[in-house]
Amino acid sequence: MVFWVFLPISLSLVSLVGTWTVYGLAYNSHHVCSLTNWEFGNSCRGNDSTECCRVPTISSSGTSFPENSLFTATINLGSFLYLEFCILHHAHIMEKNCVHSMLSKFALGFGVVAALGSFLAGNCNPGHVQLMHYLGAAVSFLCICFYLVLLTALTGKCTLTGYEKLLYPARFISAGVQIIVTICYTILFAQEDYFYMHISAVFEWMLSVNLEIFEMSYAVEFYYFSSFMITNLLAKRDEEKPLILS
Repeated sequence: MVFWVFLPISLSLVSLVGTWTVYGLAYNSHHVCSLTNWEFGNSCRGNDSTECCRVPTISSSGTSFPENSLFTATINLGSFLYLEFCILHHAHIMEKNCVHSMLSKFALGFGVVAALGSFLAGNCNPGHVQLMHYLGAAVSFLCICFYLVLLTALTGKCTLTGYEKLLYPARFISAGVQIIVTICYTILFAQEDYFYMHISAVFEWMLSVNLEIFEMSYAVEFYYFSSFMITNLLAKRDEEKPLILS
């Protein structure tokens, strides 16, 4: 059904529009500094004055009122759509290329944990429950890297659309960018110098946009998805059932 093509598109657009709207609200309210402002004279350095602004990470953009409500709503909806995306993609693999079901199950596991980590981060305000927020974000970032690698491997091994020769190299590059930028982001985020923290914020937004582009590419696969494939998750396929010797 062509209807399913809107799932990856909706997932990408919810994340893209939602997070950047949150950033816009936070910037207009002077809660975060501009991503393009490399002069840090007005940045917050351990003070809570109304004259300063925070590092413009995705998390800090959703810390204060009123944008924190939209931030939570965006992350919750994005996590739900991401979870649905993971489950339905696994069902598609089970229908068309069940020989790679084990690899797909590993991918599904990382995808589900990534969605749960994102949900935890979105519902724990970093200004009040900092430890839980960053724990959820760290789990999500790590699992997303593994998930993208496994999805890219499945793209190279499985034939779902006939366009794999075009999709595989694009996703290979995207997964590589996600891993490299995640490592750089993690290293810089741990630094105390505000200049490096600002670079880490830029890297975090790069990770978000790269992931959304990766997800958007799955509109091709979901164009060929049918509702009956969901039944693959509800019952064992005949070839997976153990032989009963009479």
